[in-house]
Amino acid sequence: MNKHFLTGLLVLAAALSCKPLTYDVVVVGGGAGGTTAAIEAARGGARVLVLEETPWLGGMLTSAGVSAIDGNYRLRGGLFGEFTDSLAARYGGYEALKSGWVSNILFNPAVGNEVLQNMAREAGVEVRLNTSVREIKGNWTLSLSDGRQVKTRILIDGTELGDVAEAVGCEELKDRVSVQDFTYVAIVKFYDHEVPMEKPEGYDIDNYRSCCDNPLADNRGGVNPYGQQLWSPEMMLSYGRLPDGHIMLNWPVFANDYFAEYLDMTAGQRQEVIEKAKLRTLGYIYFLRNELGYKNLGIADDVYPTPDGLPFFPYWREARRIAGRDTMTVDAAKHPYDHDLYTRAIAVGDYPVDHHHIQNPRREELSHLWFGKIPSFSVPLGVLIPIRTENFLVADKAISTSWEMNGSTRLQPVVMGLGQAAGALAAIAVKTGCRPSDVPVPQVQSVLLDHGCYLLPFLDLKPSDPGFRELQEKGVRGEVKGIGRTVGWANETWVNLPDHE
Repeated sequence: MNKHFLTGLLVLAAALSCKPLTYDVVVVGGGAGGTTAAIEAARGGARVLVLEETPWLGGMLTSAGVSAIDGNYRLRGGLFGEFTDSLAARYGGYEALKSGWVSNILFNPAVGNEVLQNMAREAGVEVRLNTSVREIKGNWTLSLSDGRQVKTRILIDGTELGDVAEAVGCEELKDRVSVQDFTYVAIVKFYDHEVPMEKPEGYDIDNYRSCCDNPLADNRGGVNPYGQQLWSPEMMLSYGRLPDGHIMLNWPVFANDYFAEYLDMTAGQRQEVIEKAKLRTLGYIYFLRNELGYKNLGIADDVYPTPDGLPFFPYWREARRIAGRDTMTVDAAKHPYDHDLYTRAIAVGDYPVDHHHIQNPRREELSHLWFGKIPSFSVPLGVLIPIRTENFLVADKAISTSWEMNGSTRLQPVVMGLGQAAGALAAIAVKTGCRPSDVPVPQVQSVLLDHGCYLLPFLDLKPSDPGFRELQEKGVRGEVKGIGRTVGWANETWVNLPDHE
């Protein structure tokens, strides 16, 4: 072959390799919200790419090990409902998912990843795992860790901490008092033999002695020093029991919650506290084994393909929060009809305001936030849309929500619903050639209703029931109004309260 011709081919190949690949929508972060955003956008006809740093999809649901879903059991709609239906099918029905008492839906994180990967593949989403973003330029040209470049019309932040929103200069809400505790979750199991374990560096029994009712606990009349009930060791371990017998260790008090102001840290500083949080979790396992006698308990060797068997990253309960076109607040949840946010509703939640601050030195100041009662609620579309940055959306915990309300909007079903709404909005913007901020809210609501989503948390009718769409549409127009209430742990909203109650 002529050497000049060969040189020309090499030059052409190099030029082509440097040309950015073009997509309609790029989602950075394949978390719970990022994955549903990608699936919904692809189903809406957009060409979609997901960039995820780990080998898995699902974020906190899977990669961080929080495979016990908080809330929305009676509000299973849209992609959240499809996901849980797939879990139920794999395990033999919804009753099989009630294996631990913390949730009605528990599952092995590896199974959750498989379900989400299948859903993304079937929707036609292109997924690049083990890939991070090195640089983002205006009009959304991204340089990737594999040396490639991609260009997109609409960029969606699906990261756990709002890293992309920060990188592109989105304005942030400034109402944060202190960051919530985070947790390095562990998935453990009982082996048929004793599992050796060395004492973790810095092990301090005082971090764990009051995690449950045991002879070592600082037992003050059946409660720990913070006034919370001391459960038996068996109850503590059954809290996060998964359908296959594995156990999720995500125990908030005197166990593996850890405090650090991680949002204000550099990447290096954050990595240091991650390692300390890992040691806190390893110390908890050591306490269970060596102090309470569970010698056969050890980190599961058949869940995470990591050197230590722990999840890929911690469960971060907070992200940086953008200043959006709408801001969700606790007052809007408690008194929806004193605000107009319900008219722009696109996702629902029914969990209390759950803040974790036990490990924080300011715990007493923040104790009023623990499980603040609110009725079930809806979240408006504008929380996904920054006030100034165009063609950019958020789809995980970095939405425009007050710091206090983040205790409810951060939970997995809400985030999955928010992600689906972001994907629907992006697909409409691509199809119509306009900016996401210019898409009329009713268009997004209509697509979500087409796909079986709840806009408002009315329990009167399920998505499969006749009249569901009409009820939801009347609700966002204000033609019918819900009655919200708290019943024990359950938060509810009904248009017509059941006769027997």
